[in-house]
Amino acid sequence: MRLGDLLIRQDVLTEEKLKKALELQKGTGKKIGEVLVENGFITEEMIARALQTQLGLKMIELTGVTIPKEVRSLVSVNLLKKYQCIPFELDPYNANILHLAMADPMDMAAIDDISIVTNLQVEPYIATPRDILAAIDRCYGASENMDAARRFTREREQLRGNVEEAAETDVSDAPIVQLVRSLIEQAVRQRASDIHIEALETKVRVRYRIDGALYEKMVYDNSLLPAISTRIKIMGGMDISEKRKPQDGRMSVMVDRREYDIRISSIPTVHGEKIVMRISSKLNLTRDIKELGLDQKEMATLQHMLAKPYGIMFVTGPTGSGKSTTLYTALSALNKEAVNIVTVEDPVEADLEGINQIQVNNKVDLTFASALRSILRQDPDIIMIGEIRDQETASIAVQASITGHLVVSTMHTNNAVGTLNRMADMGVARYLISDAIIGVIAQRLVRKLCPHCRKKHPATDKEKLILKRSLAEEVEIYEPGGCKLCNNTGYFGRTGVFEIMEVNEEMRKLIADDATTEEMIAAAKKNGMHTLRENGIRYVLEGVTSIGEMLKASYEE
Repeated sequence: MRLGDLLIRQDVLTEEKLKKALELQKGTGKKIGEVLVENGFITEEMIARALQTQLGLKMIELTGVTIPKEVRSLVSVNLLKKYQCIPFELDPYNANILHLAMADPMDMAAIDDISIVTNLQVEPYIATPRDILAAIDRCYGASENMDAARRFTREREQLRGNVEEAAETDVSDAPIVQLVRSLIEQAVRQRASDIHIEALETKVRVRYRIDGALYEKMVYDNSLLPAISTRIKIMGGMDISEKRKPQDGRMSVMVDRREYDIRISSIPTVHGEKIVMRISSKLNLTRDIKELGLDQKEMATLQHMLAKPYGIMFVTGPTGSGKSTTLYTALSALNKEAVNIVTVEDPVEADLEGINQIQVNNKVDLTFASALRSILRQDPDIIMIGEIRDQETASIAVQASITGHLVVSTMHTNNAVGTLNRMADMGVARYLISDAIIGVIAQRLVRKLCPHCRKKHPATDKEKLILKRSLAEEVEIYEPGGCKLCNNTGYFGRTGVFEIMEVNEEMRKLIADDATTEEMIAAAKKNGMHTLRENGIRYVLEGVTSIGEMLKASYEE
């Protein structure tokens, strides 16, 4: 039975989608499964389950599986990448049988080749392509990178010794190109948000930021730095001759059939250039609004705020607290054919279909303020301002919101009420703020405890005080453990902690009358607002995160 028919029988695919995929497949030389996944008709997991049903083979989840050294050394990494497969163990009852995780277990050529290379009998298992590539990265990534670094050094020495090179090799095979490509691919597969390439005195250090914390991944000789930075600058469309000034660039890469946007920033340091690459994916930025991590009551408040035809709404928090994700998610929810949405951003973080996005450019005097003035003549319904930084932008934004537009923007403040004071500090009259503002969302990101290794323990008296529980009460909370799945960090993934303040009539009066922060917080709580600390405590008691993470995300005097 063919894969398409099987997916239809399992009710995960419709006839129309299959027909459309078969048309898209023509002339591409791709398998039907690849075309279905690329166009978002189904997921890799659905194909794996369908194959499992069809072939009666076992499915293997490679995340968290430790592959023994003797199994790793059986097959070369190039062969594994060619066939998208990885051997993960020898059969415990028969050492002549090799268990092989495959994306396509019907690929007889792959089974034959690996059987010949290893001189063992192959037993195929099913795994998703992304799972397999991530496992190959974990097992062979570091050695592949070191190999590319060694080849680069060797080639350079040959050139220095004027040894005639053989025929010109293809650029994509050049060691430094492979090294940079594999740095990016490994970062994506390890869920990193940033890659830091740092020049130290004698070496180059590569660190990945995963779930908000930096982890050192590789160290190279510092002679590689000029080549690495030149390659990244070429990819990002930057000036390779300029090493004394900070530069910015951007590029798009495809990893495992998904497109990722990468923003590049280079800055000169004492020992050479430091490069930071921020990785963002359109899929991650435009989630379903239900995936943000809000509880039902907060979700209803947010949707009520977004349903208002005009006014200004803020998302606030420090850098890297997920403000852009919340804004993009809100815009995606509002993005209908009947509304005209215009954004002014610096920089544009992801291209959203159906939304007019403007990139700030100070060289041609296209600032937030000048772009906003022009936008108002473009008949917008909803305006998104990347960030309000000065009085001019703030006053135009407030004027726009009063004259019948819904404006959403971000600010760097510590809590929801603090945003109102910041607007007043920027010189916007309080009666205008009280008229315009519909609500503020303050947010932070906390790391989620790994569900496989979190450890339960009774809360100590000190912890009960932090959690605002009575000392007599029995409270059980979780702390991080550490396992293969979460790379021994005890955490896997992040979620948002929110403080949503909707402005009602009572609050409008307090804002206009220049009330104290305490009075406004009391009124917001009466109106149903939960503070960051209260929501953080709820997460700790539910076992979502640890006390340490909650304290980092919320502070109270």
